[in-house]
Amino acid sequence: MRDPMGIGISRTTELSSSQRTLSALRANQNRGEELRQQVTTGRKINTPSDSPTGAVAAMRLRTDLAAGERYTRSAADGTARLGTAENALLGVSNYLNQARDLVVQGLNATASDPTARVALAGQIESLRDAALSAANTSYLGRPVFGGTTANSRAFDDSGAYLGDDGEVLRRVDARTQVRVDVPSTVFGTGTDSVFSVLSTVASKLRSGDPTLNTELDRVDSRLSSVNTELAAVGSRYSRLTTAVDVAKDRAVTLTGQLSDIEEVDLTEAVVSLQTQSTAYQAALAATARIQQPSLLDFLR
Repeated sequence: MRDPMGIGISRTTELSSSQRTLSALRANQNRGEELRQQVTTGRKINTPSDSPTGAVAAMRLRTDLAAGERYTRSAADGTARLGTAENALLGVSNYLNQARDLVVQGLNATASDPTARVALAGQIESLRDAALSAANTSYLGRPVFGGTTANSRAFDDSGAYLGDDGEVLRRVDARTQVRVDVPSTVFGTGTDSVFSVLSTVASKLRSGDPTLNTELDRVDSRLSSVNTELAAVGSRYSRLTTAVDVAKDRAVTLTGQLSDIEEVDLTEAVVSLQTQSTAYQAALAATARIQQPSLLDFLR
C-alpha cells in the first residue's frame, strides 16, 4: 500500500524542481535578449540597468568630453582673436618702420627741398591713417584693441580711445584662462600715441621744423612697444595652441574609454549570441524531456 504523504512530498519536490528549471530558462532567455540587443545596437549599455556602474562611468566620461569640447572651442576662438590682433600689430610695426625711414629722409631734406618735405609729410600721413585703421581691426564685430567695449571701433579719427580697460579672457581648462585681447596702450596714449607722433612728424616736415630729429626717438619708442607686445601675443598664442592639442589628445583618450564601456565587439557578440542560442535550445529540449509526465509517475 502506498503512502499518500509520500505522493504529496514527491509532487512538492517536482514542483520546486520545475520552478528552478523555469527560472534558469528565463535567465537564459533574458541573456539571449540582452545579446540580441547588443548585436542590434552595437552597444553594451542600452539602459542604465544593463550596467549601473558602467552607466555612471559613461556619464562621467561624457561630462568630461563635453567640458573638453567647450575648452577646445574657447581656445580656438582665442587663437583666432589673437591671430587677428597679431596681424594688425605686424601691420603697425611695418608702418612705423616705414615712417622711421621717411623721418631720416626728411632730416636730410629739411633745409634744402620744401617740395620733398611736403611729399614725405603726405606719406607719413598715409601711414598714420593706415596705422589707425589697423588699430581699429575687429574680430566678430568687436575691436581687438578695444577691451570689452561694444563699440565697433577702438579709436576715433583723431586717435582718441573709445574702448575700455576690460580684458577678454578664454578658458582653456578647469583652472586656466588666457587673455586674448591686446591693451590699447600698445599704441601709446595722448601725445605719445602712434597717431599723435606721426601727425607731429608730418607737421614738422611740412614746416621744416629743426626739431624733427627729436621725433625719431618717439617713433622708435612706439615701434619698440609694438614689437614687445607682438612677442607677448606670440607667447599667448602658443599657450592656446598647446591647450587645443592637449584637449584633443584627451578627447581621444576619453572617447576610447567610453567605447570600452559602451560599445561591443560585434564579432564577439555574434559568436556569443549563437553559442547562447544553441545552449538555450538544448536546455529547452532537455527540460521538456525531463518535465514530461508519464503514467508510471502517477501510479508509482
